[in-house]
Amino acid sequence: MDLRDLAFFEVIADIGHLGRAAERLGRTQPALTKCIQRLEASIGAELFARSGRGLVLTQVGNVLLIRARLMRTAMDEAIREVSEFAAGTAGHVRIGTGATMAEYLLPHVCRQLIAAAPGVTVDLQIGMSGVLRMALRESRLDLLIGPVLPGDTDEFSHEVFGADEVVVVAAKGHPLCGRPLHIEELGAWNWVLPARTVAMRQWLDTVFQAHGIAGPHAQIETNSITMLPRLIGETELLSFTSTRNLLPERLGNWVERLDIDAAILRRPLGCIHRRDSYLSPAASRVVTLLRDQGTALLADGGPGPGEKSPSDVRQGLMATA
Repeated sequence: MDLRDLAFFEVIADIGHLGRAAERLGRTQPALTKCIQRLEASIGAELFARSGRGLVLTQVGNVLLIRARLMRTAMDEAIREVSEFAAGTAGHVRIGTGATMAEYLLPHVCRQLIAAAPGVTVDLQIGMSGVLRMALRESRLDLLIGPVLPGDTDEFSHEVFGADEVVVVAAKGHPLCGRPLHIEELGAWNWVLPARTVAMRQWLDTVFQAHGIAGPHAQIETNSITMLPRLIGETELLSFTSTRNLLPERLGNWVERLDIDAAILRRPLGCIHRRDSYLSPAASRVVTLLRDQGTALLADGGPGPGEKSPSDVRQGLMATA
């Protein structure tokens, strides 16, 4: 089976039209027809069926498409590994992280990384946890730095180097501030929260359900931490955020933590990557750096209350996995 035929097959499958695929690839339609015929002869089954003027994959075609993409990813990683070894360079690393870690931890990591390997190049992608994990699965990221979710321990390799607390907050002077609260009191208020696909939002929803409370009702949904000070400070909306965001130079001048133990999410922080995948020299440096110095680097950005040691967090992960 020819790798070029597989590459052409991927494009045809994605576009669903032989003529447009030919334009994209700079090939003739007869050449792509022969490509499909060679693959079908090799497999012994049809890969496409006609649908109007276009093409749709058969069940066999769908299976081949999945395998072709896996093979292409493996080939791309092999080329990266050999090229970087041959060049003797530090390589390139693609890191995904959330907004909080991007501001608190990544500058320290990049400083140490560049000091150790001045030729390294880094691609930083900031996003929500679900989007970043999908990018990691699809080999569009090498590493993900941030909260380690219970499911991550089964799917990915991981290194835990710290801990975090996510708490309920409100504008300073809010009627709920300054006194111990029962979680039932939160049900009457509206919130500004991330989307339901975000892990910490799902956890908060579960806590409310466990206590038989309706909500939390998200009047505003946003993925921007930079919007939170004004959104919370100028409304009576509640929110849910990491204690690392409550320093004076961030949200601390506008909001304060509410005194309610039942709604504190304690989560391990770490670095995850795909199992059995190639890590460039740069990516390996980041993993080693976080393993050896992650706790200290995290403290440079302002430790959260109740910070646990990595060994304590690992025990907690094993209990929740």
